[in-house]
Amino acid sequence: MAAQYQLVMHSGPTPGKVFPLEGDVITIGREAGNGIIINDAEVSRKHTQFVFQGGKVVVTDLGSTNGTFVNNQRLTGQHILQPGEIISLGEQITLLFESIVTVDPNATILSNAKPPAGLPPMPAAPAPRPQPISQPVTPPVYAGQIPSGPGSMAPAPAKAGGGSKTPMIIVGVIVLCLLCSCVAFGIYAYNAPCEFWQAIPMIGGGACP
Repeated sequence: MAAQYQLVMHSGPTPGKVFPLEGDVITIGREAGNGIIINDAEVSRKHTQFVFQGGKVVVTDLGSTNGTFVNNQRLTGQHILQPGEIISLGEQITLLFESIVTVDPNATILSNAKPPAGLPPMPAAPAPRPQPISQPVTPPVYAGQIPSGPGSMAPAPAKAGGGSKTPMIIVGVIVLCLLCSCVAFGIYAYNAPCEFWQAIPMIGGGACP
């Protein structure tokens, strides 16, 4: 199984050295049987153990003389490590616990490469259709409708020679009244008694007709 975590020595015999945590169980110690060998007087023959469980790394001290510390806290039992934590073996050796970021070689890589020959090119996106410009709606004008504003409708021109006929009608009525009066007077005078004619000497000479 490829290593997912590693230890990087910050201080100790070989600063900067990287120790991959490969396998389910890994021990650190001074003797040759350990997975990670650190030849230093502060390190016990079997000092610390790392166990890979459920994607996590659990660290445990193996009863070392100088102890195992995580973030300056001495271990008295198991501890689940988090990337970035500092593991100290005694007082002089410090190791940084890190997560290894791996890249899947089969992962799809986006590139600007051209498509293989024979494949039709992707159609271009259609251009947006222009939106029609709405025109103001002019309301219809009906006969006899008053225009909405000045100048919207011109006044109808007056007809030539179309003067008022009122004076002529008045004159005709007066003439008709005079004729009717004359006819009525004639009829009355013809049938009037002698006393009427005697009262008007200028017309009948005072004699009955």
